[in-house]
Amino acid sequence: MSFMIERLHISYLRNIQQATLSMTKCNVLIGANGSGKTSLLEGVFLLSRGKSFRHHQPKRYIQHHQAAATVHASLSDGSILAIQKHTDASTLLRLNHNTVYNQSVLTEQLPTLLIDPSSMDMLEQGSASRRQLLDWLVFHMKQAFHPQWVAYQRLLKQRNSVLKRSRHLSSEQLTELRAWDSGLSNHAALIHHYRQHLFDAWQPYFEQTINALLPAYSGQLQLSYQAGFDTSHALDVQLHERLEQDAQLGYTRIGSHRADIHVHWRTKADGSASGNIKEQAANVLSRGEKKLLITALRLSQLPLLLNHAAHDERYANTRARPTPVVLLDDVTAELDARAVDILLTTLAKLPCQVILTSLTEDILPQVKAYWSEASMFHVKQGNISPATF
Repeated sequence: MSFMIERLHISYLRNIQQATLSMTKCNVLIGANGSGKTSLLEGVFLLSRGKSFRHHQPKRYIQHHQAAATVHASLSDGSILAIQKHTDASTLLRLNHNTVYNQSVLTEQLPTLLIDPSSMDMLEQGSASRRQLLDWLVFHMKQAFHPQWVAYQRLLKQRNSVLKRSRHLSSEQLTELRAWDSGLSNHAALIHHYRQHLFDAWQPYFEQTINALLPAYSGQLQLSYQAGFDTSHALDVQLHERLEQDAQLGYTRIGSHRADIHVHWRTKADGSASGNIKEQAANVLSRGEKKLLITALRLSQLPLLLNHAAHDERYANTRARPTPVVLLDDVTAELDARAVDILLTTLAKLPCQVILTSLTEDILPQVKAYWSEASMFHVKQGNISPATF
């Protein structure tokens, strides 16, 4: 049995002054642009991730003249999660009325997957968003990954701080860097191990989703993972070899922080399922096809995560496990009717909670066909009220 959000309360987040919603497995928010629909999704994402998907500065999403924005959720297993973001960027986290000090505690309880218009340029953007896509999976499926990632980021920050201060490193700084490089190398090896393992597990799910969303390209779209450094050699050795160039640039150019995911177009000149990699898929597909590809990247992670959760030792002695919350922001504006139908069909078959937004009620017949007890809300100028189909 999975547990999900039963009750959500948001205060002082953008134009939402106070909003309380009773939620079901599928929840539809109807409203005009700027009404507050996306702000509600932002609130759920904030509670899960500790950050907004729209702006990194809290003062930009905290309501004007207010000191903080708060998101509070009651889950169906009795758990209570809360986050409060202050204008000075400080954060208060609570789990079951107790203060916690790591966002990862709430993230484990409330995994969220966002599919929104802003992510539709992922293929052309820098590597960060694609790397985060893989790391979201690894975080939720490999408990040991997050401590390694945190330790790596801490050492990387220290290393870059030294590199920025001086292009001519002293003997003391060189000794310092050697110690940090050794630590970075150890963490990077484990981070790569976890990423590679999950990437390999993800690949067949991605192929299955491509078969549904882009059947014409079945067997021609291939995921590839780049570790960010040459994994056949220890990272500290490579960092030492590149130290002079890094010092000149003022930052570390290789490592786990430069990992990336690419989708390649694979030729099938011989008619077989395998072929030579031709080029980046983003250079071949149309705008609409790229949207479907990005949707496939995100959607294909859900069955893998859910299959893992069903066998996760952490839930071996309990009948309840977290339900992924899928946030769909105005997908009807980005995807055609066929793609939306495939997306909803897929989600309806999975034990996940869905919160979707739409400008109009045109999507309601499709929703009703898959979720007989879906909830609907009208959103207007930050006010959210329940409605009936």
